[in-house]
Amino acid sequence: MTDVTEKIKSNSSLMAKTVLGVIALLILFYVLSKSFFYAEPGYIYHVRTVTGNEAVVTEVGYKFYPFGRYNSWKRAMTVQAATGASINAISAEKDTDNASASLPPLSIMFLDQVDAHAEATVRFSIPSDEESFLKLAHEYRSPENLLRTALLPAFKETLQANASLMAAEEYYGGGRTEFNSEFENQMSNGIFLVKREEVSVRSTRGTSGSANAALGTDQEAYGEDTKTVFLVKKVMDADGQPRRKSQRFIDFGITVVSALVTDMKPNQKFIERMQLKQKASADRAIAREQRVQEEEQRLLAIARGEREVAERQAQAKVEQIQKTTEAETEKQLAITGAEKLKAEAAISRETAEINLEKAKIEAQTQRTLADAEAYQKKVILQADNALAQKLDAEVQIQRLWADAFAKRKVPQNVFGGGAGGAPVGNDAETKAFMQMLTLDAAKRLSYEREITK
Repeated sequence: MTDVTEKIKSNSSLMAKTVLGVIALLILFYVLSKSFFYAEPGYIYHVRTVTGNEAVVTEVGYKFYPFGRYNSWKRAMTVQAATGASINAISAEKDTDNASASLPPLSIMFLDQVDAHAEATVRFSIPSDEESFLKLAHEYRSPENLLRTALLPAFKETLQANASLMAAEEYYGGGRTEFNSEFENQMSNGIFLVKREEVSVRSTRGTSGSANAALGTDQEAYGEDTKTVFLVKKVMDADGQPRRKSQRFIDFGITVVSALVTDMKPNQKFIERMQLKQKASADRAIAREQRVQEEEQRLLAIARGEREVAERQAQAKVEQIQKTTEAETEKQLAITGAEKLKAEAAISRETAEINLEKAKIEAQTQRTLADAEAYQKKVILQADNALAQKLDAEVQIQRLWADAFAKRKVPQNVFGGGAGGAPVGNDAETKAFMQMLTLDAAKRLSYEREITK
């Protein structure tokens, strides 16, 4: 019995020691869990210890805070208004969050009373120095309070104030970049204090129609030459600088890293009005193009007519030049022919004169030769009493009688004889007859065969 009791006591003591060990371990684990935390990158930690001390942790790693408390603040917080976000949804500070606060597109009002839904994103950077951070932490106590009470209201107010500086038509007419620049400027430096005025202004240039192609560039004026515009004037201080409503978060060292307006969707009426305006502008552009086309057609017709006239003038000029050239050529040919004939006539005249002179010379020569020959003959005749001529004449006479005698006709057979001699027609009779003729010719010539001494 005693052994059993001893054994029970021993087991109870062991169990008590084990329980005490576990409790000690649990206490140690609890103490450790309440004394250390891991500082994540991209965060700033506000640490409060059990003794009432405060610390700012910015380095990554395990940090000791004995039975204290800490809040984690993102170094950069983002406020975003985008399609698909929940209304007034503020996300917790987690690594997986893409934005610190997500809002649906904000409704804004442009200067010309056109409402629109804007999508924008602003990223804020909180201070990292201990003094500024502790001031911020004391004021807002948590990132959620900072977003809800400071950053989100500033975001909304600045975006709406920025919209009041510009008309919707101006924004969609090329002022998008200016709008974005002014939004970032006002988010960083404060909201401009402005005064809004409506004034009527006269158009600086006459508005003319462009649908009447017959009028060309001299179109008739149409529509009104005045219009009402909205002017926003910035309130200036004594130094001439724009007065601003300062951003509350700037006083705590918070800076704006970036401010972007990503999208702007106007109301349906404005869209329809812009579509009508675009259609009217397109119609005017088409009419203007048609007018230009008609003008180009007119100029083309004029140019074509001028080209045809120029071609006819050129053709006529070519023909004129050709005819003038041909006439000039004929004239030159005629002149050349006349000069040729004149030259030939001059040559012929000179030739005739030369031939005349030659003929005269030849005639004179012939006359001189004839005179000389006549003189020679005269001298000869005087010298020999023209004996040579006389002898030639006599020789010719004798030749004639000889030829006649030779050609005479005589009978083939002659019969005769008697006392009186040969019959008629014999050679002796012919010879006697020839002698008688010779004597008669000599008598008629009456020349002497002797040469005069």
